[in-house]
Amino acid sequence: MVPRLDIVIPVYNEGGNILRTLAALGRDLKTPSRILICYDREDDDTLPAIEANRDKLTTHPVEFVRNKARGAHSAVMTGFAHSTAPAILMYPADDDYNAGMLDKMVQKAEQGCDIVCASRFMPGGSMTGCPWLKALLVRGANFTLHHIARIPTHDASNGFRMFSRRAIETIVVESDSGFCYSIELLVKAHRLGWTIGEVPARWFERAHGQSRFRVLRWLPAYLRWYLYAFATTYLRLGAQTVPMKKA
Repeated sequence: MVPRLDIVIPVYNEGGNILRTLAALGRDLKTPSRILICYDREDDDTLPAIEANRDKLTTHPVEFVRNKARGAHSAVMTGFAHSTAPAILMYPADDDYNAGMLDKMVQKAEQGCDIVCASRFMPGGSMTGCPWLKALLVRGANFTLHHIARIPTHDASNGFRMFSRRAIETIVVESDSGFCYSIELLVKAHRLGWTIGEVPARWFERAHGQSRFRVLRWLPAYLRWYLYAFATTYLRLGAQTVPMKKA
């Protein structure tokens, strides 16, 4: 069956998390999908954990994709380049609780949304256990982006997000660090006037493994796209200012 969704999961020693996540996707996701495990090194403990349990992973095919470089950003970009489905999702390796809402994201994508945000800050969503500094920055940035910059989602900063093939193949990604590509694609799609949707999602501070999210290190890169969103709204900058890939 041809997948309607490619799920990109960047990993770094997620052996303690990945089987629960894959089990949740197999149990709760009904859309025909392919899972792309994007890794840096052959000694990543995620790989043997999956290989030892392949006979149990029968619902959605799982493929290993070697990162062309190193780090979270490059892993996601490599996964996007490897994808072929109409919709592409970046999904966290430790998320074994949101799989049941992915079909709703696919439905919105198939109804015309170029980006579908998993929103922690709309009714039905939640963020639990977040360190206070990260929570302050994330909540403050998302509140102002939605209510002042008028980005049509309550959660502009979440890396857990679905993209159309048009977005992946058309918009040039200028970011090169962390998960900044996600807010960049969002604000550029908004400037183009493309349709953006959202569904409620839950978020919990991870219990196993080490997060690759670095708030202070990536803050300057995020700030660039934060200001970009305000420029779209208040300086009336339009589609002609969005870099596009050459055909």
